[in-house]
Amino acid sequence: MRVTLSIDHAVVKRARELAELRGTSLNQMIRDYLTKLDADRSPEELVAKLERLWATNRGNSGREHWTREEIHDRSKFR
Repeated sequence: MRVTLSIDHAVVKRARELAELRGTSLNQMIRDYLTKLDADRSPEELVAKLERLWATNRGNSGREHWTREEIHDRSKFR
């Protein structure tokens, strides 16, 4: 996805210099920063997201049912 930003020329110049020192690109630094923002969500934000998911999805597994033994069978994870 392309995004257009308005950033002061001097800020971009300093950011490009920093990116060069770090051995990366300004584009990658921005992507990394935005990815980190998404990962740094507060517990409240995560709970709100879960509540939205629970409100829209009932977790229906169709007609499939499991026994207690099947649910606790650890051999499937080896």
